[in-house]
Amino acid sequence: MANFYLDNADIQFLMKHLDLEEVIRLIENDFREKDEFDEAPRNVEEAKENYHLVLSSLGEMCAEKIAPEAPAADEEGAKFWEGNVFYSIPTQKAMKLLRDAELMGFTLPRKYSGLNFPVTIYSIAIELVSQAEAGLQNVFGLQEIAATINEFADEEIKAKYLPLFASGKVTGAMVLTEPEAGSDLQAVQLKATFDEKENCWRLKGNKRFITNGNADVALILARSEPGTSDGRGLSMFLYERDETVVVRRIENKLGIHTSPTCELQFNDTKAILIGKRRMGLIRYVMALMNGARLGIACQGLGIAQAAYNEALKYAEDREQFKKKIIDMPPVFDMLANMKMKIEAARVLTYETSIIVDKKKLLEHKIAHSEQRNPEDKKKLKYYDALAATLTPMAKYYASEIANEVADDAIQIHGGTGYMKEFNVERHYRDARITNIYEGTSQLQVVAAIGGVLTRALEPEFEHLMNLIADSEQKVHLDELKKCRERLDQAIDFVKEKNDSDYTSYYARNLVDMAMELYISLQLLYFARYSEHKNLIAEQFLTQTILNSEQYHARVTSGRRLVLERYRDIIYDSVEQ
Repeated sequence: MANFYLDNADIQFLMKHLDLEEVIRLIENDFREKDEFDEAPRNVEEAKENYHLVLSSLGEMCAEKIAPEAPAADEEGAKFWEGNVFYSIPTQKAMKLLRDAELMGFTLPRKYSGLNFPVTIYSIAIELVSQAEAGLQNVFGLQEIAATINEFADEEIKAKYLPLFASGKVTGAMVLTEPEAGSDLQAVQLKATFDEKENCWRLKGNKRFITNGNADVALILARSEPGTSDGRGLSMFLYERDETVVVRRIENKLGIHTSPTCELQFNDTKAILIGKRRMGLIRYVMALMNGARLGIACQGLGIAQAAYNEALKYAEDREQFKKKIIDMPPVFDMLANMKMKIEAARVLTYETSIIVDKKKLLEHKIAHSEQRNPEDKKKLKYYDALAATLTPMAKYYASEIANEVADDAIQIHGGTGYMKEFNVERHYRDARITNIYEGTSQLQVVAAIGGVLTRALEPEFEHLMNLIADSEQKVHLDELKKCRERLDQAIDFVKEKNDSDYTSYYARNLVDMAMELYISLQLLYFARYSEHKNLIAEQFLTQTILNSEQYHARVTSGRRLVLERYRDIIYDSVEQ
């Protein structure tokens, strides 16, 4: 039987070699729940076996039951009728499968009926679901709503809502965007006012482009402080959908048709404050957004894997000029690059997931420890800076390669790939949203550039280079050191200029330099275990070296032509 988890050699390789031990010990609190819950593991190996069994079950479900129905789900799509949203029939079946398998509480604690799995394992699960049907991920992947409630809400709220999420009895939504406030969330105007008579908060206003906006329970960003106009006046609230929440429409989209994107109107809707007032954007939404960004990175991975598989199969079967097209250099070059990009994005995304796990779990440990451990606080500071840099990088890179791989998959199919009868057409449409929603690629660069300029990745560069120095891959160290030197020079050049416009203009080049160096080092580290991974690493390193030279030349050029005269370039001149 087909299985998206077991059949993926790269995921199997990473599951074997990823350093999960610290994460497991932290999330299991040194296995103290083994006497309270039968399903709790007694050691690291037992925890890994639990992950393997659940992912194996999910992988088979995705391959055998969900993926075959994906074309029909896409064709039917989500429907809107008389103010109500209806999932497609295949989507409803898939959601029932996931509920019945008890897979809707991946990262929630066991006391709320969750699996108590780390973010890293949840990331793999999102990739598998996205490979099967990308739109379904926008329901399955919104478990981040429950995780945010678990992180910031009080015990009464958690006890009420988290078991509902874990059982799949309710779905969630993240309600942020407004017609006049897209990426600029500080401009949110939906009002939250406290009703003294009913002793509750009430919401009034509109939201737009809300993924799964028809959800039963949602977290919403609203302006709780009258007279404010920035992020300090925003708080986070939880609401249960009732007759006061009107779905005005669902969007007619290019892709992910099974995921309803809603426009919502709130008419004095009752709401519950989550955490503290004024912290909605500053703390809670940023945590929620970072989780969502990592989820979209995994969604991009799943779409890219699905598109690559279709292209590979077609290339193996298709003959032209009495020759399989997979043996033609223009085609196998495309396939080799598609494979390299997917594995590069996967190692970046999974390693980022581990860093996020360590950050979150150390925060929890410190918050609930009676004795303060200075070493824990030091490690948390390090992982916090690392997660803040790597998370936008993962979302940026994985979503960009999803589009590139899906595009190449259609090209390999030729004219047939443009037809709706072939899955690559759907993957191409589904991929396009990944580098737009939850923050465009441009915004991910903005989010990552601070960490690049403060050299947040430097300790990782040093650590990985030391590990590579003790392996056969040490032959590449001189090239890697040159890439690192170019990055340092480019950072110093920008800092010495002290010009925010110049920094912003060349930020993408700087982020790409740092990100590609990090990926190269990770791939070379894993190359010690696998000849295949060594080939991928060498292929990616070749690209990194060439790009590093180009990026360095651009950043240190001092050129300001487009920066200063972009309007003259964009608009036609009257004089010709």
